[in-house]
Amino acid sequence: MEYLAGEYDVIVVGAGHAGCEAALAAARLGCKTIVFAINLDSIANMPCNPNIGGTAKGQLVREIDALGGEMGKNADKTFIQSKILNSAKGPAVFSLRAQVDRRRYQIEMKKTLESQENLHVRQSEVVDLIVEEGNRVAGVKTNTGAIYKSKTVVITTGTYLRGKIIIGDFSYSGGPDGLFPANKLSDSLRENGIELLRFKTGTPARINRRSVDFSKMVEQPGDERIVPFSFETETIEKEQVSCWLTYTNSETHRIIRENLHRSPLYSGVIEGVGARYCPSIEDKIVRFADKESHQVFVEPMGLDTNEMYLQGLSTSLPEDVQIEMIRTVPGLENAEIMRSAYAIEYDCIDPTQLKNSLECRKLQGLFFAGQVNGTSGYEEAAAQGLIAGINAARKVKGLEPLVLSRSDAYIGVLIDDLVTKGTNEPYRMMTSRAEYRLLLRQDNADLRLTPIGYKIGLISEERYAKFLAKKERIEKEIERLKKTTIAPSEKVNSFLRARNSTEIKTGIKLVELLRRPEISYDDLGEIDPDRPELTFAEAEQVAISVKYEGYIKRQMQQVEQFKKLENRKIPENIDYSSIQGLRIEARQKLDKVRPESVGQASRISGVSPADISVLLIYLEHYKEKEK
Repeated sequence: MEYLAGEYDVIVVGAGHAGCEAALAAARLGCKTIVFAINLDSIANMPCNPNIGGTAKGQLVREIDALGGEMGKNADKTFIQSKILNSAKGPAVFSLRAQVDRRRYQIEMKKTLESQENLHVRQSEVVDLIVEEGNRVAGVKTNTGAIYKSKTVVITTGTYLRGKIIIGDFSYSGGPDGLFPANKLSDSLRENGIELLRFKTGTPARINRRSVDFSKMVEQPGDERIVPFSFETETIEKEQVSCWLTYTNSETHRIIRENLHRSPLYSGVIEGVGARYCPSIEDKIVRFADKESHQVFVEPMGLDTNEMYLQGLSTSLPEDVQIEMIRTVPGLENAEIMRSAYAIEYDCIDPTQLKNSLECRKLQGLFFAGQVNGTSGYEEAAAQGLIAGINAARKVKGLEPLVLSRSDAYIGVLIDDLVTKGTNEPYRMMTSRAEYRLLLRQDNADLRLTPIGYKIGLISEERYAKFLAKKERIEKEIERLKKTTIAPSEKVNSFLRARNSTEIKTGIKLVELLRRPEISYDDLGEIDPDRPELTFAEAEQVAISVKYEGYIKRQMQQVEQFKKLENRKIPENIDYSSIQGLRIEARQKLDKVRPESVGQASRISGVSPADISVLLIYLEHYKEKEK
């Protein structure tokens, strides 16, 4: 029996990291929203490593927060260890990473969803899309026959679509962590013309902390200075928990090699494409046969559990091989497995079917976000979820979608890569993917994106006022450094000698001293008694802006050139087959992706610079014709 269960502005299918951000954004923008989860206990679940952030991912989390998202705030509430990665390198690649308490993270996020005005939370499996004439989505149907009507739908199903768990030669239909899969929605997507792909990911075994000998491992403590993810979190003081480092060895590798024939990865059992940048241990042994060892990080799952995560030992080998292999690793000789490692195959879509707003081109009002778009990682999912939720709400209100460019944010790079280039393997965000990474730093995410978050309605007046005050303090201090002259004196030259810096004989501006690589902003306090009291974040902004000013200006000039092509919009109804001079491959690729600008067209694989020249000439003629 089918029945009408309710009418909403926005329906979100799936309550993982993408679903949480999408649902919260839509509800906070004033839309009546409902979010579905197969099991409410799976809300914001972390079936793989319970950490937030990391290289390039930390930038995504800070951008989510700067726009008004939730992930950074929740990580600040529940982390148990915090670190800045790449701190020995330049600020363009500094990345915050936090090990979080898995269960507390879930509990806090579930509480946030349940407390949000305009947001309804429902446990049920969505099995069908309701589509009306004109290829417009009109709602969803659940496995119990309930019909929920809506103006927009956001699909954030993660790894649940036709999920299949694989351990050795044993497999079964299932979602992550023993949850039910979503087996019927794939058929509905296909029936509505959505092209699906089959990907695979995996996770290591969890072991009992009491069975680990930490004396044979290297302790990995958190940083002394705790840097929060959220720009709203002022200070954090808490005792941190250590992670531990150990290594595989020749015996580990021997066991794996001798059992490769039992690995579903090599026996043909696994059909889905796995993640290049998070390979299983058997894949590492084969691909890097010359390496004598591989790192294994032993990381806590939380404060209230003895489960520990073996980062670096992801595998789908049979359970008996897993036990034998793990016990060859120093410190894990007596390890007791609490949860076996497994691989999971799942359906996802070809993301080139989406617009830059993450709306599907074939079905109006249907948005996709997260691993269903072919990505890997909680942070990539949450970033897409936020944008999809914002744009679903804006579509309901008849507003133009929010689209971030590659020069605006890592989120812009992520989405542009997906919808323009597509992906034939689980996509992972990396700093090397961002051409303008010196501008897209984690420390300035609020300066780049908080005005946008405020404009669209996700940043409160109070938060925006604090942001403007912070921005003003930073600008004033940079200006003061440029105007303040330090006269030569024994105190000043003694200060310089202590830092192996050249002494001065005439007056020098403070900004010139700060540009010297051996002198930090904190150092200058010794000879600069009039400096204002700034927060750590503000001082960091001042120092980076001054020290990298030349590089930043050069990258800004590159962005201006980039924007010229980005601002050349392409009409939606353009017929590429009619453009004389375009190569056949370029016509096919352009027609498939339907780029929104010449800049986006130039990034499509198979479209050459010569094709772009032809397109530009055509657009000039088109423009004249329209006039």
